[in-house]
Formats: sequence, structure tokens, C-alpha cells
Amino acid sequence: MEEKLREYAHLLVSVGLNLQKDQTLILSSPVECAPFARLCASAAYDLGVREVVMNWSDDYMTREKFLRAQDAAFETPRAWRKTFLTDYAEQGAAYLAIAAEDPETLLGVSPERLVAAQRTGAVERETFDRLQMANAFPWCVAGVPLAAWARKVFPDKSESDAVAALWDAILMTVRVTGDGKAETRWREHIALLSARKQKLNELHFKRLHYTNSLGTDLTVELPDDHLWAAGNAETPAGIGFIANLPTEEIFTAPRKTGINGVVCASLPLVENGSIIENIRFTVKDGRIVEAAASRGGDILDAALSVDDGARYFGEVALVPYDSPIRRSGLLFYNTLYDENASCHLAFGEAYPECIVGGERMTREELDAHGLNHSLTHVDFMVGTADLSITGTTHDGRELAVFRNGNFAL
Repeated sequence: MEEKLREYAHLLVSVGLNLQKDQTLILSSPVECAPFARLCASAAYDLGVREVVMNWSDDYMTREKFLRAQDAAFETPRAWRKTFLTDYAEQGAAYLAIAAEDPETLLGVSPERLVAAQRTGAVERETFDRLQMANAFPWCVAGVPLAAWARKVFPDKSESDAVAALWDAILMTVRVTGDGKAETRWREHIALLSARKQKLNELHFKRLHYTNSLGTDLTVELPDDHLWAAGNAETPAGIGFIANLPTEEIFTAPRKTGINGVVCASLPLVENGSIIENIRFTVKDGRIVEAAASRGGDILDAALSVDDGARYFGEVALVPYDSPIRRSGLLFYNTLYDENASCHLAFGEAYPECIVGGERMTREELDAHGLNHSLTHVDFMVGTADLSITGTTHDGRELAVFRNGNFAL
């Protein structure tokens, strides 16, 4: 197991981030994941980085703050936090984020506090988020088990067995088997995603039509100059990186006002430390006009009220139903994994890379090209075994993009 963890840590910094000599690494991690974070830091130093700057978090203290801190703590942006994020981002540092949290760490917290914290955080992260969405620096998000998370995924196991099982599941998703060949397998996987991306870009669809037995019946128009992207990206300096490990998706941005119909989530969504189940959206001219959920409806309403752009969509992502994560049969209760088991959409901010030249455009130019702008970006899963997606080209041809949940092209 120790060899697998070292291979995983090396994979994150060498392939995920493609760290360069003399570059600075900002490593964000829960304190419970310190042993693995240290492996990542050592792997980064092995590659000759300038320094590794740790950015620790703690579920317990996060919950304590949301339950017991004064209101002012959520309403006043912290200047030091903005400086910390912005300065390193503008210097081209690399960012590795370990995505590990109790899926219900903020259960019972006032939705008003969640919205206030998100709006304040957006002020602190404004420059950082803009640069990140434009791939101005390398970044990568990956997972490590926490006991509370593992117990949610494997409720019938003891805590130690649940953590071990979640480790096995995570390593499976990132193609780490202990034979030292994970890097080779990832390069082959990215080549497959890139080939699918190229085919979609060549077809240049005008719109996509989603249907399945859950009740989804949604038409999604795409910007005239849209581009599909895969799991790999590139900085303006030409440094390639993989933003999510794992990744199984090919994605683009929809036209902000060009979505109509009904869409139903196929998996629960973990958002703001709470679980939301059975989401159903009714959409008119791009805007979510009705939102319902069988659980966590107040959290969903809060997520949609962050700003006006939160009620519009920013991402359309295609993931085959027979992806390795889906085949595992696990519900991870973590969007990094669950979104890579299912086709998904996101409400909120769109990625500039999804239109020609978008990474160099101003906010006003992106708006003119039909991309949504928001302080938030929330992925939710819509893929099912019977999902059908039909694409219509600009010359009126209709082609099957997905049939029975998988690519048909």
C-alpha cells in the first residue's frame, strides 16, 4: 500500500500538475490527510520545486465556525486571504487540492450563512477564480479518504475497513495498481478523451437534446464558436496539466439563454456540506424557473440564490455510463468522483476555454459570446443507463451522440 500511495502522490504532481523546476506549489489539505499531503510535498521537492506552501483545513473547525461564530465572520472579506490566493496565482504557482470532507459536515447550518460565506469568499477569490477558470496556472483536484466520508460510502463496514475500502476505490479511479505504470495508463486515457473531443469539435453541433426515463427532456443550444475540452488543459506558457484526477469527461459551455425543458438529477449532490437528493429543474430560456428536491431543498435554494448567474448553466459534460467509476457500483458522495460516473451539467460560471479565444477575452466579451457568469459553479449528475442525447448540426443533420447512456458516435 505504501508503494501505491507514493505512486499516487507522484502521479498528482508529475502528471496532474506537471510541476516545473523552481515552481511554487500551494497544497491544500484537511489536517486528517496530513500523511498523504506530506508524500505529495516530498514528491514535489523531488521534482525541484521552489517551495511547498501548506494550506490546511479541518471539518471540525469549519462546522464549529458555521454554527457558533458571529454573523460578521461571514460578511466581511478577509484581506489576507485575498492576498494569499491572488499573489501566488499571479506568480504562476501550481495548486493541488485534496478534496476530502464529511459529506454532511454542515448539515443543519443556516442556508443564509452558507450564502453569505460563499459571497464573501467570492470577493476574496475573485482574481484567483478568474485565473483558474482561464487555466492561467496549473491546478489539480484529487481525493483522499476521511473516516467520516468512508463511513458514508461504506456504512456496513467498521471505520478502519471503510477507510481501507475507500482507499482501494480511489486508487482504482486514478489507475494506480502498484505496478508503477499509472503514468502510462493516464497518457493513454487522455489520448482517448482527446480523440472524442476532436470528433465533437469537428461535428460542431448547434444543439443537444437530452431524454431519459427519469423525466429529463432538455434542449441545450451551444454557442456558435464553442469548443469541447477534455480532462487535460494547458497554461498560456504551454504547460499541460490535468485539473481533476480522476477525469472521464468531455465538456463545453452552453449558450446562456439557450436551454429549455426539464432535467432530473440521477445521483445525489453534496453541496455546502449537505446532501441534496432527487433534484428536478424546469428551465426556460436558460434560466432555472422551478427547482425541487426530495431532500436538501433549502440548501439547493441557497445555492441558486448566490447571484443571478447561479440560475443559469455554465457546463455541459459527457461521461459514458460504463465509465470505470460507474462500473464500481459506488456512490462516493463526492462530486469529484460522482461527476465522473455520469453525464452532468453545472449551474453557474462557464469555462472561458470552451469558446474560441475565450481565455483571452474580457468578461464583457464572454457575455457577448453567450457564456454565463456567476460566483458559483455546481455540477450535478444527469446520466442514466437509458440516457439519449441527439445532436443537431448547423446544416440540420441529427446524429446520435449518446444511446443507452454511452457514446454512439
